[in-house]
Amino acid sequence: MCRNIRPLHNFEPAATSDEVSAAALQYVRKVSGTTRPSQANQEAFDHAVAVIAHATQHLLDELVTQAPKRDREVEAAKAKARAAVRYAR
Repeated sequence: MCRNIRPLHNFEPAATSDEVSAAALQYVRKVSGTTRPSQANQEAFDHAVAVIAHATQHLLDELVTQAPKRDREVEAAKAKARAAVRYAR
């Protein structure tokens, strides 16, 4: 899985359309094996990003959970602490 795709479900505030689009873009880049498609493939690439973003937004809208909402800043601090331990030398 691409490391740039982050969980988007169960956060307060909810994921924005920009975050959903960024995740879709990262997914299409990973699957296609390219970060910048050729002109011949640009339309297909853009269409795939739009379709995946749309499906992702529907998924996020329909998911339910009993867990309390997570705070983005707290989760970011936890990730930063894990990275500090992982990359400490």
